[in-house]
Amino acid sequence: MSTADKARNKAEELKGRAKETVGKATGNEQWEAEGKAEQGKGNLKQAGEKVKDAVKDVVDD
Repeated sequence: MSTADKARNKAEELKGRAKETVGKATGNEQWEAEGKAEQGKGNLKQAGEKVKDAVKDVVDD
């Protein structure tokens, strides 16, 4: 996967973290929950990319 995709996944995670933090600070439970969900989605995509990279490394060797 491209570096741009990895950057987008990381950005999604960071956006979720920020949204969760703002939600906690303001007492907005919806933002807090959405932030946690966005973080999870970003983390899951990053994990998938790591697996793809590891498989590619094994296949290329």
